[in-house]
Amino acid sequence: MVLINWMRDQMPAHTGVTRTGLSLLQAGLRMFNVSSILVGKCQPPGIEADQAAMDLITQLEVNVLSIWRDRRFTDGLASAQASVLFFGGGWLEEEIFISALQAAERGYDVRLLSDVTTARADADRSFVLDRLALHGILATTVRQMLLEWAVCLGDPVLLEKVQELLC
Repeated sequence: MVLINWMRDQMPAHTGVTRTGLSLLQAGLRMFNVSSILVGKCQPPGIEADQAAMDLITQLEVNVLSIWRDRRFTDGLASAQASVLFFGGGWLEEEIFISALQAAERGYDVRLLSDVTTARADADRSFVLDRLALHGILATTVRQMLLEWAVCLGDPVLLEKVQELLC
């Protein structure tokens, strides 16, 4: 999970959708024990500072447009043996767009969490999603991602927990 410039989501025009998605995302990442990399202007609203959550988070204060040249970022992905990357944050048509394209270029299976991704200009959102889709980068939601993970793992207890979370 790569979360970019979460401080931008504190802007009043963007908080409603992203806070709901962020709450689900936070719970889901803990449930599945998935690590996250926060890049740029970090400390997302709603992330509670308990030790279990913090152990799964790596924060990098680096220029987002240069993350693929940052050894901490690339080494972190390599050590986690990541093959699928989920991106969220802001700005969709800028940092998210470039970072996701660069990930796809490097062979990662890339997904965009649309409900926790903020566009600077909402009118550009559909154009960016279309361009990303041309490169195999598909948009999904946190809800869809969590349910898909639970079904793919085939664990009935975990599936029930996810279904309860999504209610």
